[in-house]
Amino acid sequence: MTKPAEDLPIDLPAPVEPTMYFIGVTTGQSSIMRVFPAWSRHLGLGAVMRGIDLPPDARPALYRQVVGFIKADPLSLGGLVTTHKITLLKAARDLFDDLDPYARTLHEISSISKRRGRLIGHAKDPITAGAAYEATLPQSHWARNGGHLCLLGAGGSSLALTLYLHTKRHAGGDTPARLVVTAHRTANLDEMREIHKALGFGIPIDYRLTPAPQAADAVVNALPAGSMVVNATGLGKDAPGSPLTGAAVFPADGLVWDFNYRGDLVFLDQARAQAADRALTIEDGWVYFIHGWTRVIAEVFAIDIPMEGPGFDTLSRIARQATG
Repeated sequence: MTKPAEDLPIDLPAPVEPTMYFIGVTTGQSSIMRVFPAWSRHLGLGAVMRGIDLPPDARPALYRQVVGFIKADPLSLGGLVTTHKITLLKAARDLFDDLDPYARTLHEISSISKRRGRLIGHAKDPITAGAAYEATLPQSHWARNGGHLCLLGAGGSSLALTLYLHTKRHAGGDTPARLVVTAHRTANLDEMREIHKALGFGIPIDYRLTPAPQAADAVVNALPAGSMVVNATGLGKDAPGSPLTGAAVFPADGLVWDFNYRGDLVFLDQARAQAADRALTIEDGWVYFIHGWTRVIAEVFAIDIPMEGPGFDTLSRIARQATG
């Protein structure tokens, strides 16, 4: 019997030079394919990037083939994983020699690296989300202004930011008085709630089911002044549109952050239409993109890459130039 196409092994030719992989769905369309060569020259990596495209519902055998190939090939140094973070780890957990603490908590990986012959899985999202959040939020904002943090969407990036804030609260840092997380599906909220419960989550949080944009509007409309509203749904990039309708009213003196930096960005357009009247500070996801990739590159190549300051700004400028 002929195997279905999705069961067949994919072609993974052996690299002839040090290689980092981008494991995704349509990796060739990502701007990182233009950015990485410029970063590699600037950082002296002497490496190339290769995309590995897998369908969102790939069979476990394909994930095991990819992970096994990276583990065995001496010129394959590691990679970044998107879309497949949970399913890849579930299928190939036994091929990893170690997982970092966040990977064990979240049961997912976003980064693969090698150390002294050992294959390591990392969940970098809480670190990268936290770094981007700190770059977006004015210092001591919550202590000075109050307000809540509203996360529209309960997926992996949203969960990652809540874990960062949980750690920061325990360290005595400045955090919002309350979090509000919305989702279209009860299952997403339940999964987040269970992880928070296991952690002993340290910030008051409301989990709000919003099956329609009008329900999300109501959540945003009720936020106190000085609150922050985050689009963590993927709408605007992964799919067109916004989690809100045009009738939503952003909090006065508030902050608006879209995790996206490319796409139709309707959410940002909605915020910009109210920016003057509501005294809004608005940020897109460009810095999040830079942190997301540079943290993984630093791990894969075992190098120090600054998370702020002139060195970070230079990497951002190089990326802007590479993407036109």
